[in-house]
Amino acid sequence: MGKLDGKVAVLTGATSGMALASAKLLVEEGAYVFITGRRKEKLDEAVKVIGKNVTAVQGDAANLADLDRLYETVKREKGKIDILFASAGQGEFAKIDDVTEEHFDQIFGLNVRGTVFTVKKALPLFSRGGAIILNGSIAGIKGFENFGIYSASKAAVRSLARVWVQDLKDRDIRVNVLSPGPIDTPVLDPLGPEAKEYFKSQVPRGEIGRPEEIATAVLFLASSDSSFVNGVELFVDGGLAQI
Repeated sequence: MGKLDGKVAVLTGATSGMALASAKLLVEEGAYVFITGRRKEKLDEAVKVIGKNVTAVQGDAANLADLDRLYETVKREKGKIDILFASAGQGEFAKIDDVTEEHFDQIFGLNVRGTVFTVKKALPLFSRGGAIILNGSIAGIKGFENFGIYSASKAAVRSLARVWVQDLKDRDIRVNVLSPGPIDTPVLDPLGPEAKEYFKSQVPRGEIGRPEEIATAVLFLASSDSSFVNGVELFVDGGLAQI
């Protein structure tokens, strides 16, 4: 028996990296997963990686019509949600002198507005005692140079979780934030090898994280193993933000 037998999970932005590894592990533990992503070819590849018990719904988590279509699919196929990992997000560097309206709106539009409506629109289908996991970042508590808008968006996500714990307590829905450190995913590739080497030097073990190490933390927060864990920000960062 798996830890999530009979559970239905939704993971946004799950075509690669941390969320894809998480979707795969949740299925291995007995869940049926719905995944989203903006590019069909990447979604098709993700379905192959997961292998079974998965439905892919193409869409952008910042687009409310796409979210409606996602949850209509979930309602039609499974009729409930037990676990939500609101993972979709993006970040770009910009000095304060270079911040534009477009930069601000893109980052906050997906990371904050998208997270709010990903959760809000899921609630009518949510089972009592379900688990919501929000994708944070160590950037929410660290002052990385030229990363102000992204960092602020992740700090906002943390604040939302604190309030939603209160808002959803009568339904026994837990809300936690998973805040990764540097993880070896395609997101880091545009930053170049120098960035990876820098992050390696900052993590006590001398290596950055792997997507599978995020997945095990997602499984913990999604399962009854964390039944008395609510409102926390779980840093999965190898200690980088803790020292």
